[in-house]
Amino acid sequence: MLNDGTGFKKVYLATGFTDLRSGMDSLARIIRFQFNLDPYDKNTLFLFCGRRTDRIKGLIWEGDGFLLLYKRIENGSFKWPRTADEALLINPEQYRMLMQGLEIIAKHPIKEVTDPAFAM
Repeated sequence: MLNDGTGFKKVYLATGFTDLRSGMDSLARIIRFQFNLDPYDKNTLFLFCGRRTDRIKGLIWEGDGFLLLYKRIENGSFKWPRTADEALLINPEQYRMLMQGLEIIAKHPIKEVTDPAFAM
């Protein structure tokens, strides 16, 4: 289910570290009070990652209750953004990249050249 993100309206990453011992109610409180988002937004997936980057938790409201997802990959790890404590909205392409173990935020992004001598 997590590999195919086509059924989700939005996907948010809880950047930084999250204690994955947390259950549905604790994760919903993090969404509401730390990120100021609505955990009851239907078809919106919220993803959390702990210090061990080979497992993630997902929380989604289905209209009649929460669904808690847990995924542990056998080989490799998720390339999780660790720099800030914010909820990061990602697009479907970034979601697919994340599920494949690819980095979605470059550590050293390429900067735009503003020198007119290099403009074409």
